[in-house]
Amino acid sequence: MGCGTTPGLLPVAEALATYRRVLTPLPAREQPVEAALGQVLAAPARAAVDLPLFDQSAVDGYAARSVDLAMATQDRPVRLTLSGDIPAGQSTETALAPGCAMRILTGAPVPPGADTIVRQEWVVREEGAIRVDRVVAPETDLRRRGEELQSGTELAAAGTRLDAGRLAALAMAGVADVNTHPKARVTVLVTGDEVKPVGERLRPGQIYDANGPLVRGWLAQRGQPLVRCQAVADRFEDVCQALEQALAESDVVITTGGVSVGDRDYLPEAAQRLGVARHFWKLAQKPGKPLWFGTREGTALIGLPGNPAAVLVGLTVHVAEVLRVLEGDPAGPPWGHARLLEDARPDDRRDQWLRMRLQTDPLTGATALAPLPRQASHMLSNLMAADVLAWVPAGDDAWRAGSVVRWLPLR
Repeated sequence: MGCGTTPGLLPVAEALATYRRVLTPLPAREQPVEAALGQVLAAPARAAVDLPLFDQSAVDGYAARSVDLAMATQDRPVRLTLSGDIPAGQSTETALAPGCAMRILTGAPVPPGADTIVRQEWVVREEGAIRVDRVVAPETDLRRRGEELQSGTELAAAGTRLDAGRLAALAMAGVADVNTHPKARVTVLVTGDEVKPVGERLRPGQIYDANGPLVRGWLAQRGQPLVRCQAVADRFEDVCQALEQALAESDVVITTGGVSVGDRDYLPEAAQRLGVARHFWKLAQKPGKPLWFGTREGTALIGLPGNPAAVLVGLTVHVAEVLRVLEGDPAGPPWGHARLLEDARPDDRRDQWLRMRLQTDPLTGATALAPLPRQASHMLSNLMAADVLAWVPAGDDAWRAGSVVRWLPLR
């Protein structure tokens, strides 16, 4: 990717590799499984118990001995005496006697001596007994202890991100605590004297802030701990003061605006004063060329340009990868691949990140990409229709209809 990019600008692929090379995962810690949603395992998680924990019924019915039902027919049903009742959550040590059955509910322990379950819809209930008019084979609707997994079985490898389903699987297997990397704490600094909160009355030359809501919402969707989202004036000392506090309190600092080469773009100089080691500045991408990345004592600083579309690219492509690395996720970006349904906007010098809609190719039925209008870096209205951010490399014919490009989900 990016074979035709502008000399002196770092290719996107090298930026992504830099995050993996420079950053290390946050120190792991042991914590209750229910507190680990969205976190990444630092060590394998193993079952603490057998599943099922005991022999149990898979249905509501009657625990029985299959040998007692071996001769049952519709013409000559077998009559079994009811000798007990086993609801879920209770058990019995009384062995099931020949010619008898016990009422049993789903999930209840199977009594000693029983080897099959007769579903309740298969029986006729009588006073103190049931009649069964069919053969019921051994092990019918019976869950044996450990048939799903046994204690000590690895349920999830290190590097697995825990979602709700995985948490449930761990809890059912008796895993009370897990060793995970915590989610990174993030501070957001929104610069720009012209930027004002939505709803506030604007003076000539001022605009509503889209970057604050964009970054806060994006972090909230990921369940990311937000230390603070702070507006910072375009004054060097204000930028230094806010940045110093953010670096001290956070694992990741995201800034918007103030990162280019304008008279009031103070972020690069402020970062240098505060001892942040710069790893790169300016990428061969559009939008988002003047992206700045550095670290100080393990804290990552990502300076994003001020245009909202560039902020969107910075979050989706770059901040997401930084967070994955810090949180111990080895997976890398969740790339999708699809063909362009129509020509995209060509660029010979910089890779492009274009907002597109996922559609079905009418000819092949495969998933395909439809470029959207209004792609300029100051525009966001097409996010109402956009599903993905597509990576269209510079040069060649990668922008032409039919080309296969990579994309990242926006939702």
